[in-house]
Amino acid sequence: MEKINGGVCAASGFQATGTVVGVKAGHTEKKDMAMVFSTEPCEAAGTFTSNLVKAAPVQWDKKIVASGKKVKAVLVNSGVANACTGVKGLNDCDTLCEEVKQVAGITEDEVLICSTGVIGANLPVEVMKSGIPTLYKELQGNEEGARLAAEAIMTTDTVSKQAAVKTVIGGKEVVVGGMCKGSGMIHINMCTMLGFITTDVNISRELLQKALSDVIKDTFNMVSVDGDTSTNDTVLLLANGLAGNDKITEENADYEEFKNALFTVAKELSRKIAGDGEGATALFEVNVIGAKTHEDAVTLSKSVITSSLTKAAIFGHDANWGRILCALGYSGVVFDPEKVDIYFESSVGKLKIVEDGVATDYSEEEATKILSEKEVMCICDMKMGEESATAFGCDLTYDYVKINADYRS
Repeated sequence: MEKINGGVCAASGFQATGTVVGVKAGHTEKKDMAMVFSTEPCEAAGTFTSNLVKAAPVQWDKKIVASGKKVKAVLVNSGVANACTGVKGLNDCDTLCEEVKQVAGITEDEVLICSTGVIGANLPVEVMKSGIPTLYKELQGNEEGARLAAEAIMTTDTVSKQAAVKTVIGGKEVVVGGMCKGSGMIHINMCTMLGFITTDVNISRELLQKALSDVIKDTFNMVSVDGDTSTNDTVLLLANGLAGNDKITEENADYEEFKNALFTVAKELSRKIAGDGEGATALFEVNVIGAKTHEDAVTLSKSVITSSLTKAAIFGHDANWGRILCALGYSGVVFDPEKVDIYFESSVGKLKIVEDGVATDYSEEEATKILSEKEVMCICDMKMGEESATAFGCDLTYDYVKINADYRS
């Protein structure tokens, strides 16, 4: 497997672009609408927010994905979430998807739609309809098209987020690529996060959905920025089969290779979301090892990554390990506190700060140096078994409050 450039356009047959349409009122230079398009119909899989309050586009996409219909296009806007908008919100989805069908000359294939932004506001449908012909005309199957699309779906994100890999399946080169957005209102169990993954693998719809659902558990569902689960969270996976491999219809070696490639892309996108958390200065990963079960490892790592006190300590470059042990303790997992080892690690080194539940004779200066890097990991060895899990988050800063106090303005 090899990491490559190209995002959602890396796989054969996929095109994309993004442009300024006018969804974000008062922001005439910010791209706010994107399109991803496949030259061939795609099998579609999806995972969606666990929030009971689901935005109109989430309801729209869930229905299409569940129907098993193939799709060719995804329309995405930023600036307005189209959430809590009632029947009008669903009608707006229908209007915009019909416009995509007309412009693209699609007669049978369905169109998926996603939105992100302010909850409670209606989409400027006529403005968006006027931008759809431009989007379709400017589609590009290259890195530039992928870049423009990744930029157009950003809200409070400070950087666009893309990833892609290529591998060999059944003697054929297969590519998996993706883009995502997410910075705030991000919490475990689908996080405001949108993800779009494309692949040219030839695979059944059932196994495409299974692969995505399995991979989500240890990637996007392990991300938390602020503890808020959005109304719009969506990850869509499209497969157009253009790689030409023998169709994957069972969970064999080809399926596992595809799933591994999908996991690699999803994990990279998840880390990018966590590292770009609103106001964040550092990506903070928590790796729990030596757990009795995988479920225990997941619960323990999530408990630490969501601890506001721990996140604040990471911002202050403070090796306040008591907060970490405390978060492990209230997770609900039964373990022996007097067996736990805790380490901090970054690009400048690794330091054991707790051994068997008590502090080591570590250097505070060295700990601060390690915690001052852009990417910081906490390793918690529970010494209870062989299972592990990693959660992705960020530090908690003053700027998080500033950004969210002024979000609508």
